[in-house]
Amino acid sequence: MSHTQAGEPLVGRLVVVGLGLIGGSFAKGLRERGLCREVVGFDLDIQSRQLAVELGVVDRCAETLEEACREADVIQLAVPILAMERLLETLATFDLGDAVLTDVGSAKGNVVRCAKHLCERMQARFVPGHPIAGSEQSGVTAAKGSLFRRHKVILTPLANTDPSALALIDSLWRALDADVEHMEVEHHDEVLAATSHLPHLLAFGLVDSLARRHENLEIFRYAAGGFRDFTRIAGSDPVMWHDIFLANREAVLRTLDTFRGDLDALRVAVDQGDGHQLLGVFTRARAAREHFSKILARRAYVDVMHSNDLIFLANPGGKLSGELRVPGDKSISHRSIMLGSLAGGVTEVEGFLEGEDALATIQAFRDMGVVIEGPYQGRVTVHGVGLHGLQPPPGPLYLGNSGTSMRLLAGLLAAQPFDTTLTGDASLSKRPMNRVAKPLRDMGAVIETAAEGRPPLVIRGGQRLSGMHYDMPMASAQVKSCLLLAGLYAAGETSITEPAPTRDHTERMLQGFGYPVAVEGRTARVQSGHRLSATQIEVPADISSAAFFLVAASIAEGSELLLQHVGINPTRTGVIDILRLMGADIELENPREVGGEPVADLRVRSAQLKGIDIPEALVPLAIDEFPVLFVAAACAEGRTVLRGAEELRVKESDRIQVMADGLQTLGVSATPTPDGIVIEGGAIGGGEVWSHGDHRIAMSFSVASLRAQSSIRIHDCANVATSFPNFLALARQAGMRVVEEGNS
Repeated sequence: MSHTQAGEPLVGRLVVVGLGLIGGSFAKGLRERGLCREVVGFDLDIQSRQLAVELGVVDRCAETLEEACREADVIQLAVPILAMERLLETLATFDLGDAVLTDVGSAKGNVVRCAKHLCERMQARFVPGHPIAGSEQSGVTAAKGSLFRRHKVILTPLANTDPSALALIDSLWRALDADVEHMEVEHHDEVLAATSHLPHLLAFGLVDSLARRHENLEIFRYAAGGFRDFTRIAGSDPVMWHDIFLANREAVLRTLDTFRGDLDALRVAVDQGDGHQLLGVFTRARAAREHFSKILARRAYVDVMHSNDLIFLANPGGKLSGELRVPGDKSISHRSIMLGSLAGGVTEVEGFLEGEDALATIQAFRDMGVVIEGPYQGRVTVHGVGLHGLQPPPGPLYLGNSGTSMRLLAGLLAAQPFDTTLTGDASLSKRPMNRVAKPLRDMGAVIETAAEGRPPLVIRGGQRLSGMHYDMPMASAQVKSCLLLAGLYAAGETSITEPAPTRDHTERMLQGFGYPVAVEGRTARVQSGHRLSATQIEVPADISSAAFFLVAASIAEGSELLLQHVGINPTRTGVIDILRLMGADIELENPREVGGEPVADLRVRSAQLKGIDIPEALVPLAIDEFPVLFVAAACAEGRTVLRGAEELRVKESDRIQVMADGLQTLGVSATPTPDGIVIEGGAIGGGEVWSHGDHRIAMSFSVASLRAQSSIRIHDCANVATSFPNFLALARQAGMRVVEEGNS
């Protein structure tokens, strides 16, 4: 049932039994919204009944339970958990007609057991529930109609619960702006035992243990903020928590036993001075807290399709000047974590890209038992476990929006002795994975995908892989890297021939870790049986990120910009070559090699660009940079033609179609073709464009504003944090006029 406007009653008579914080807030919220024709309260405490009427929590209070429940449509039972059995026994003796019963207890198993007192018809009208909300205050005087806004409410219907009763209770909670979920009873009690009941038990126990010591005053006098934060929950209502632990004791005991085992392992680590074990627990815990906080906060990379629309407002004009260092190369950041984890020893990484994609790779390896410190200001320390040291993850590996993580990990995990499931956000879940799954299956891997080869990927462990030669049907660095990583485990030799050159970071980094890789022309070969040795990696600035500023400074009149320490791997410099063919003024200064990767400072000055036919040989070397190159083409004199770029149609979005749609909106002639686009250079207007959650498109239209005649509003920009966390700050620093709408 959907939201109901205030003033349209959902129920006739609502009865709330137990006028404390939760019951009182439920009654008050629905009464304030006019969703019940009458709200009747009942409580054993006479003063609570009087206050409930005086404070406007209920319309009236009844003197007896039977009187309160007469002709009720909904009865909410907001009494202590251990009082529930007796209350349900009493209600079973009343004629409640078709009234719907619901409760608010934080343990559900015992409530469901108590429901056996009800006849079958009443059981069908019973909807157990648990609002996860509270307050420091208690009692009816603390009741707030807004208490449940943006809080979770879990409903645990019985097997025979009437769907219409469930829908009614669901709609009442939603009318109070709660986030309602439905869950199995047993699952609810296990989850709450771990997340709420165990922490309360530990807080009560710790404070009691310390308070009973001789030096208790000294302990509490010098307790710091962390102690106060953790033990704050020991100030909760003792009677209520006594009831909860007795009601949910089976689930609490299971959780407590698991935790006790982990605590014993920690004690052993402290006793034996095992710093590695302690560091593993502490880094995993800190990272997990941040990781899951992001997921729960629905940060950009989690569910961009359903997050609030983040709009960039790109104002026209501006020129670029000064010096910038864009974030570290994403491809190299990913691979530094993967190979560092599989190496023997400790790998130090500098310049790591702290974007969501690369952080997803870190989290995946932490989940597989690798101790990783950082990232802190671009520094990461990876305590490698060797090629055969990964451990089974506790659950699916969530990779956010990172196609690189998913495709490369598929190769790595295909030969592990354990099963893994790789999942991602709504955008990643639409990306094709058969391009890695099929050749891996030919090597002996067992991989299951969803429809049409989409994620999630389920990879069955314990398979023996055999080396093979693979002629890649299309140029893809991710497929090549995936198969090379699988080849580290496959019997014999694995070789891959690509139809056109693609980025070779994996080959270079394997050699940097001491693993022999033979590269002859367009064929790369590896054999199993060697090992990876820890090393130091300095990640160069990402040329894909630099590309936005290369185009921006080229098209904005009067610009001169220096981009520092940019990786100029010859398999990645297509964007420079294409821009130079269009007439761009780009100089490479101070070329050098860092950790096997070529690096230079790029000086770019504004220039009048001209349209060209983009050489197909350069297409794979600039595949990620085409959205911003389309903007360059829109500002160039004449026609630009791209062919041989089918790959762009299966990126985070169909980049050809989405860019064409946006350019046409801005008044540019842009005609998509099956494998490319034709763009006629000309004036760029203003207007509204959609990035479809694709970070590169959002940033490309930001660059277009430099030559626009009026403002460009760019929708769906949340995923910029995925690839380029500080894009807006650097853009403004350089001289662009782009802000988040509402923060201008």
